[in-house]
Amino acid sequence: MNKSTISSVFKTNFTKSVALPSLTIIIAISLFCVFFSKDAEQALNFAKDIIFKNLSWLYVLLVTIFVLFLVTLAISKFGKIKLGADDSEPEYSFFSWVAMLFAAGMGIGLMYFGVGETMAHYATPANANLAENLRAKEAQLYTFFHWGFHAWSIYGVVGLSLAYFTYRHNLPLAIRSGFYPILKNRIHGKLGNIVDVFGLCSTFFGIATTLGFGVVQLCAGLVSLHVIPESSFNYQVIIVLVVMIIAVSSAISGLGKGVKKLSELNIIMAVLLMLFILVFGPTIYILSTFTEGLGHYISHFISLTFNTYAYEKGSQEWFSNWTILYWAWWISWAPYVGLFIAKISKGRTIREFILAVLFIPAFFNFLWMTVFGSSAVWIDEHIAHGALSEFAKNPDTLLFNFLTYFPFTTFVNILSILIICVFFITSADSGIFIMNGIASKGAVNSPKWQSVFWGVLLSLLSLSLLHSGGLASLQTMTLITALPFGIIMLLLCYNLWKALVVDSEYSAKKYSHGSLNWNNTNWKEHLEKILTFSEKKDVHKFIDTTVKKAFNELKIELANNNVEANINLFSTPKLAIELEIKHDELRSFKYGVMAEPLTISETLINEKNTADIDSETSFHPFTYFGDHRKGYDIQYLSKDGIISDVLREYERFLNLSSEGDHDLIMKPNS
Repeated sequence: MNKSTISSVFKTNFTKSVALPSLTIIIAISLFCVFFSKDAEQALNFAKDIIFKNLSWLYVLLVTIFVLFLVTLAISKFGKIKLGADDSEPEYSFFSWVAMLFAAGMGIGLMYFGVGETMAHYATPANANLAENLRAKEAQLYTFFHWGFHAWSIYGVVGLSLAYFTYRHNLPLAIRSGFYPILKNRIHGKLGNIVDVFGLCSTFFGIATTLGFGVVQLCAGLVSLHVIPESSFNYQVIIVLVVMIIAVSSAISGLGKGVKKLSELNIIMAVLLMLFILVFGPTIYILSTFTEGLGHYISHFISLTFNTYAYEKGSQEWFSNWTILYWAWWISWAPYVGLFIAKISKGRTIREFILAVLFIPAFFNFLWMTVFGSSAVWIDEHIAHGALSEFAKNPDTLLFNFLTYFPFTTFVNILSILIICVFFITSADSGIFIMNGIASKGAVNSPKWQSVFWGVLLSLLSLSLLHSGGLASLQTMTLITALPFGIIMLLLCYNLWKALVVDSEYSAKKYSHGSLNWNNTNWKEHLEKILTFSEKKDVHKFIDTTVKKAFNELKIELANNNVEANINLFSTPKLAIELEIKHDELRSFKYGVMAEPLTISETLINEKNTADIDSETSFHPFTYFGDHRKGYDIQYLSKDGIISDVLREYERFLNLSSEGDHDLIMKPNS
């Protein structure tokens, strides 16, 4: 093979300044975990202890801000803004869009924790002194809390930011695009690269953690079917290799439609599995706990959101090992899920996006967790007599032990394993696509070897962390890498808000006050005025001549009508002139004009196809009034136009003064 052939095979679209730092971090951690597994386990536990003791409050605060931010946007005027041009229409029907959001809520996590989490909270409650009859209710509450609106608000922040800046402002579908309001074109430079590095590392470890859950549960399922004798690390290696080969083959073969069909089939199988448990389980109990559980969750929503267990020392270990790890896990998955929901949401309004993303997947998660979790609790109390509680500390096998209490156990076990396998494959396949995109500034098509590379790296890290400390090590890596990306998400909120304010102001921006009186006779003169960016001396001249002449003529005419007016001149803090009509019983009428500086954007200054701009600051004659209303630019008004404008304001003043309802506003200045 000659050099040109080798070069062609290994051609890359990686952005070196993103890929190299990210890969250095990822590979260094993987190698450290492989060759120094005990040291790695100790280092990870040390880092976890520091975060749990000192930074748990920060995770809670971040997620709380994300929830409040999205709710605020949904009920604000910004909710009407579209994710795309104002005339854009959604690419998918509402039903298809909802179905895909529903699909986004499914995954290995639901299979792993569907029975496991509720039973864990039931067997070992957050509050050790909890009354026996409340254990099941509180277990469901915390499961809802971890899989509900908070999780989806994390995904929603990233998804909304990506969708807004991509579809409304034609920026790349990349995390760095969300920083445009403060970085401008520097998003394409070093600062944008840093953002993507954190996003790539966070995504990588989040996917590795999820695949780790899938590996250990698949092992447990195969043991239950007597396919393998034990759930050991050696068998975990075999499962990872087999599944990752399938996932990578899918990623490089272009069988995207096939994988999509497989994913849709998998969702159908998952729903059928849930319906099977609902029908053959304690149906009435499940439906009753679902209804009551929703109410319990809603009534405790605020206290759950802000709780850090600062006053409940005995519950802090539980809080750290569940809530904080969950928030870190969701944050690490935010680029992945956020990109997915962004891609399918073009043409939706912000309000529609937020309400759908927060409610639809969360509602399904609530239903899933109730069907599996409540069934497990009921079986444990009435049939198993505590046997399932004994397995609560071993969630790898808990699902399959739970299924032994249902008919057609072997068939249902096989179905469950198939569902986990397909979730494993599609998660890895989609993860490879997302990581390729982040590492190459949003490139859609990447060389095949890059997909193989990511698959090998994911396998290596998942196995090395499992070897050095099991799932705990995977979770700790997620906890560590999610923290900086959580800060990035906080900045995304700020940038999105800033962009939406500008967007709203742009849509509401009215024509210049003076231009409203233009007609078609002097259009060349009008064009010259538009293309002229006035300096301070130009505005001073306008005030000293045009405005002053208009005020003098008005003063004389007012005197002829027995109304005394004064003309006041000011040189500090800004040059200004005002016409004032003083009153005893009313607020004095004032119509003033001052020189107001305005900063010209760097983009317009650098634009070649505009008139030359000599300075970053332009000056305009702005009005101000005695009632402190916001003024407006009158640079395009002639002397007679200014007189007419003053008369309009004076007429408004007299009308308001004649109405008794405005006495409070029209009373004299003290």
